Amino acid sequence: MNANDLRPGMVIKHNNELFSIFRAEHRTPGNLRAFVQARMRNLRTGAMIDHRFRSEDEVERAMIDETDMQYLYSDGDAFHFMNTENYEQFHLPAEVIGDRAQYLVPDVVLRITLYESQPIDVLLPPTVDLKVIETEPGIKGGSATNVGKPAKLETGLVVQVPPFISEGETIRVDTTQGTYLERVK
Repeated sequence: MNANDLRPGMVIKHNNELFSIFRAEHRTPGNLRAFVQARMRNLRTGAMIDHRFRSEDEVERAMIDETDMQYLYSDGDAFHFMNTENYEQFHLPAEVIGDRAQYLVPDVVLRITLYESQPIDVLLPPTVDLKVIETEPGIKGGSATNVGKPAKLETGLVVQVPPFISEGETIRVDTTQGTYLERVK
């Protein structure tokens, strides 16, 4: 495919590595040739890079699949997942998961991106429900102010929560922003 056809979300093969496109801008500066400025993330290392493609460059689009998999456990070096259809187990290195590990709780079902039948990336759901394991005591009538307090969740993630949240409660967290959304009944 032509570099002009790059769009956010596409996965391409560049320099024998897989990259996910975050931003692709077509630019035509003054009297110079047009080019596509792309910001992309290496799916193996997680590193973000900027690359300038000439408009006439050919880019290889990677054929990827997505499937639902259940998160099982982490052994420190890798995160283990099970395909919910055929019970086949896969693992992803900790560096690929990165900060997203703070949203993984056992038995949650996630979308896993596969390339040539091997997992390469994890797509988090928009929200996750996590249990508060450590915070200051809840204050009755604490919803009258918008002042928050830090709460440590079961995965180690620390988020600001309203004063009425107590230890042992389950809250819903936005995975894109890492923020408190609501208390779960």
